[in-house]
Amino acid sequence: MLAGYGIKRIFDTPSRAYDQNVGQEYDAWTEEGVLEYYWGEHIHLGYYTEEERAKGYKKKDFIQAKYDFVDEMFNWSGAQAPAKILDVGCGIGGTSRYLAAKFPDSAVQGITLSPNQVKRGTELAAERGLNNVNFKVMDALKMDFPDNTFDLVWACESGEHMPDKKAYVDEMVRVLKPGGTIVVATWCQREETPATPFSESDKERLLFLYEEWAHPYFVSKEEYGRIMETTGALEKVGVADWTAPTIDSWRHSIWVGVWDPWIVVFKGPRIWYKTLREIVTLERMHRAFDDGLMEYGMMKAVKKA
Repeated sequence: MLAGYGIKRIFDTPSRAYDQNVGQEYDAWTEEGVLEYYWGEHIHLGYYTEEERAKGYKKKDFIQAKYDFVDEMFNWSGAQAPAKILDVGCGIGGTSRYLAAKFPDSAVQGITLSPNQVKRGTELAAERGLNNVNFKVMDALKMDFPDNTFDLVWACESGEHMPDKKAYVDEMVRVLKPGGTIVVATWCQREETPATPFSESDKERLLFLYEEWAHPYFVSKEEYGRIMETTGALEKVGVADWTAPTIDSWRHSIWVGVWDPWIVVFKGPRIWYKTLREIVTLERMHRAFDDGLMEYGMMKAVKKA
């Protein structure tokens, strides 16, 4: 009994609190190769229709679900063949390369804090002969690009790691051209109001989700919408909840490891322990999205001419 309590305590204690360490954490994940093996090129959730969800995990490929998400996100954005695209928090560049292949006349720029991700993204682009995509190590809160550079600013699951959500939005808007589109997908906590405050249990659960995967904090999708509105530079601001079509990703990602565990098995004890922690966190994420503590926020807008 005491051993069980001790194990639970270990797994209930976050191990990677945010400390300007996002780049280092993604460097480690990229070098280990486990995340890419299971999640493919796209280190973000997938998209599942209601019919696909009803059929169960084996009826849809986990990696294909991520390509489907990119298509759905692009369609939802309303953008039309943008000439210059910025992928903010590009990971190993899956979306950057996908958009570069989809729009061969466009120039795509991916940025990340992880040198290992830039290296891997560049390797994969070269393997595919993609000459219209580039990757740089860059802080999304202090980008080197001039004002009004990009026709589409794309940010998929990078806002979670940003220590200043307003600066994150402001900087993306700064580099967006007038008439250009910004589209953001990110994990959000539900809107807290005087009538619906967070309980102590809610706060404890959120703290774990902040501090296990190097997140400083989350905000609500409504808060992102307000931040966009208050820039004064955007119009046609839209906010949506995509929890339903994305939630299956959490447990699906666990099951792909159950079906094919060998890469982890051969990596040794350190990766065994780290993977067990990831499984615990994936299940906690599922439960938080399932009971409404968390939501999958989608935001879009057009920069005023």
